[in-house]
Amino acid sequence: MNTPYGHLTYCTNIHPGENWNAHFKQLQQHVPLVKAALSPQQPFGIGLRLSNTASLELSKEDALQAFKAWLKEQDCYVFTMNGFPYGGFHNVVVKDQVHTPDWTTADRVAYTIRLFRLLAALLPEGMEGGVSTAPLSYKLWNARCEEERSSVTESATLNLLLVVEQLVRIRRAGGPLLHIDIEPEPDGLLENSQEYIDWYFQRLMPAGIPFLADKFSVTEADAAMLIKDHVQLCYDVCHFALAYEQPADVLSRMQQHGLKIGKLQISAALKAALPAAGSRERAAVIDAFRAFNEPTYLHQVIARTTNGYTHYPDLPQALEDAGNPQVQEWRSHFHVPLFIDRYGLLAATQEDIKQVLALRKAQEFTAHLEVETYTWEVLPADLKLPIDQSIARELAWVRQQLEL
Repeated sequence: MNTPYGHLTYCTNIHPGENWNAHFKQLQQHVPLVKAALSPQQPFGIGLRLSNTASLELSKEDALQAFKAWLKEQDCYVFTMNGFPYGGFHNVVVKDQVHTPDWTTADRVAYTIRLFRLLAALLPEGMEGGVSTAPLSYKLWNARCEEERSSVTESATLNLLLVVEQLVRIRRAGGPLLHIDIEPEPDGLLENSQEYIDWYFQRLMPAGIPFLADKFSVTEADAAMLIKDHVQLCYDVCHFALAYEQPADVLSRMQQHGLKIGKLQISAALKAALPAAGSRERAAVIDAFRAFNEPTYLHQVIARTTNGYTHYPDLPQALEDAGNPQVQEWRSHFHVPLFIDRYGLLAATQEDIKQVLALRKAQEFTAHLEVETYTWEVLPADLKLPIDQSIARELAWVRQQLEL
């Protein structure tokens, strides 16, 4: 739905269905109910997530036309897509395979270009569109030496520029402005705003400026502007909260470097200060985190310590180190419901969401706002509600924050 602060929706990765028919049935079942609760008289935007298989099936003309007809009938529109998870995302163990295939592969390139072609066909006229994507690769796959990580970064960057070339061509042919929105996350090759900015100016710009200048016979300055238009940041609030980055600092850093934010993914993580090692209070907090130790998704933990930060690739590794006396706080990657600020002894990073939404009210840094709580089916039993009610409640909570 359109608000004074941009298009607000939720990501359909919450719904299962790895082929198009199965996912479309989920959309037909749930989207009208959410729209009726939140935007009965106005068009409702959809943040579409398609697996590779679903994207191939929707690319068939009959399927695409049927979907467009359904969107028109339901008074809905698609303005953003989630192109991070390529394969199965429900009822399978996802973990680090969410990064597979990474940006060093032709499969990732082909999948992403296909998503953009679908988005260009679905976007309402005059609207820009974005596809969020993985942060190049998974850092722990390439941890053996700096030379290997550098090689992976270079290969991923060159492949991403093949997508940028297609986005420029689409726009020059009279199509919409489309941007690929890079989504840093813990243990991604790009984890935080500083790593994103360093990559942008040390890798992307040096490779992309001559590439685009040659392809389109433009000046280096114009090539740089093309990159800034078509490669933007997906600001996932959960991920940046895990990195202990303040929203105002992230926005200031991006503006200082003239970089754009294509999408704000509104999500919350878990956090808690840890009492003294060996105490009953600490054991109780650790047990509270243990209740969220489920086997489907990665739940990276970044710990604040007496001398910096410690990264754990998943919650089990953090639990093994629970007695470390240097650790003072845990933040865990678990997209918990937005409208709850406490989970017993644990807190959510809800305050970060409130801060970033207040900043969005004060300055127009993105037109795309997408709630991304995809963990409903793996939450502890006492937090599960009917999915339509849960989605509507989250969107209503975000809208309320924007109206304060």
